[in-house]
Amino acid sequence: MVRTLSGYIGKYKTASVLSVLFVLGEAAMDILLPFVMAKLIDQGISSGDLGAVCRYGALMFLCAVFALIFGIGGGRCASRASSGFASNLRDAMYVSIQNFSFSNIDKYSTAGLITRLTTDVTNVQNAYQMIIRMTMRSPAMLILALCMTISISPRLSLIFLAAALFLGCVLTYVLTHATKAFSRVFVKYDDLNARVQENVTGIRVVKSFVREEYEIGRFQKSLDEIYQLFVRAETFVCTNFPIMMITVYTCIIAISWNGAHEIVAGRLTTGELTSLFTYTMNILISLMFLSMAFVMISMSVASGRRIAEVLNEIPSIRRPDDPVFEVPDGSVDFCHVRFSYGKRRTPVDWDDPEAVRKYHQKQKLKEDVRQGRISQKEAEKLDPDIMGTGWEKKYVLTGIDLHIRSGETIGIIGGTGSSKSSLVSLIPRLYDASDGEVRVGGRDVREYDLKTLRDAVGMVLQKNTLFSGTIYDNLRWGNEHATAEECREACRLACADEFIRSFPEGYETWLEQGGTNVSGGQRQRICIARALLKKPKILILDDSTSAVDTATDAAIRKAFRESIPDTTKFIISQRISGVKDADRILVLDEGRISGFGTHEELLETNEIYRSVAAVQSEGAGDFDQTAGRRD
Repeated sequence: MVRTLSGYIGKYKTASVLSVLFVLGEAAMDILLPFVMAKLIDQGISSGDLGAVCRYGALMFLCAVFALIFGIGGGRCASRASSGFASNLRDAMYVSIQNFSFSNIDKYSTAGLITRLTTDVTNVQNAYQMIIRMTMRSPAMLILALCMTISISPRLSLIFLAAALFLGCVLTYVLTHATKAFSRVFVKYDDLNARVQENVTGIRVVKSFVREEYEIGRFQKSLDEIYQLFVRAETFVCTNFPIMMITVYTCIIAISWNGAHEIVAGRLTTGELTSLFTYTMNILISLMFLSMAFVMISMSVASGRRIAEVLNEIPSIRRPDDPVFEVPDGSVDFCHVRFSYGKRRTPVDWDDPEAVRKYHQKQKLKEDVRQGRISQKEAEKLDPDIMGTGWEKKYVLTGIDLHIRSGETIGIIGGTGSSKSSLVSLIPRLYDASDGEVRVGGRDVREYDLKTLRDAVGMVLQKNTLFSGTIYDNLRWGNEHATAEECREACRLACADEFIRSFPEGYETWLEQGGTNVSGGQRQRICIARALLKKPKILILDDSTSAVDTATDAAIRKAFRESIPDTTKFIISQRISGVKDADRILVLDEGRISGFGTHEELLETNEIYRSVAAVQSEGAGDFDQTAGRRD
């Protein structure tokens, strides 16, 4: 983790080194001040030597000025270094996330990634500033002050050593318990952010079902969990100050008592005793600041691990070493393709008491690891296969052999969970096939440069996402150099031009984040136009006309046939009417090909298609509703 994060200090290494040097200079000046003050008292004030008072007074003033200069310089350099370090981390994480494949993104929650980019980076930033300031200044002050006390009075310096050992034991106890509590807090932050994101995204649903009180209760529960963890952690940390003060006062009393005897015995001067009091405060305050720094660093360790996890994540889909930069045509071939999203948990045999016992035992162990009660290594000693047992690979697509000519229109139909979206996601390499090959233009998609391949594929996903900005801004996601006329032509093909021109500001109409100020059907048509602006060789519409009326759906399909005949089109739909005019129709059933042919051929040869068509012709609903009535 340390090696990963330190690599992102980058150009701020110089500022970091300068900060350390300034801090050490400031510490040296602070240590020199009591020594000069002792000389001023003994050789100036006690002796009545005004010249000595002026000389040592001027020297003290210079020490104070240099300490101020060093302090300001150290603060500026530390702030610049820590802020730059945090900026580099956020930039690197954001770039990493942008390069993730869908399978990489699936490993993290959206709230978890946001927490890593914000709270976790802030924790690491604060810890880094502590490292180059407090963890450099405090040990330097501690060592120099101890050396000075030993040089003044070896006997009295034993009091400082005893106090330092006592405080060291206390700090070890505090840090051990506080670190465990803080490490659990950041897991709960993910849950809290997830609650906020889910609520804000679905606020219309919350209000329509009058569930505000329920959502407030869920949020307050998450807040209470974080509150309890913070209270426990801060309780340990707050014991630092009173224990520190007790130790300081005890040292002062001990030094006063023993110092008085030393002065009477002639082994110590008044000025030296005064400097010992100052060094007492320097030593104990250094220990206090050092403990605060260690608490901050211990808090940041969990954050650092979470950041390093994202930075070290290797994208599962990468650009090939010798990529192809041209897609010749829109032909698509699936050759013996199988696909799995990864490992899925096998069901537990709830009738087997031993299986149930092992399941609950494993779940408790995982919760202990997640809450920080035990480490991953300790858990693996108790159960070496804690992350492996009970998981198996489940294929969502099996035995897919399809050969589609360039320019064909392919309808895809099937019930929910039949893996229609999974199938088309393999074409632009949003995922890679687990087995077999997917070919575009006669070449394996893994041979293409990723940008080249994805520029050749226009895809409108089930979830229509628009970004804050004008309609023009959103359309030009498809082609940033598109002219106004090209944008309007794409919108005419997508049957979006008419409603856009009805807006007072037309194509300059501002869209809110997610396109919440336009209807679902309007969002779908803008997204289709955006995909058309890419002028793709392959166009994929993943149930992307579900929110438009039948007449508009038919008009869009007609425009596609007449205006982009050379583009291969995949149209996923729940309605037979949405695919019956396609050149060929693919029927998927539980990830397998149930039928593939024209509308007429499937009516004759495929029972699923025939029964669904018959029921929908009577005015029934979508594929899932009608498929359930086949029996």
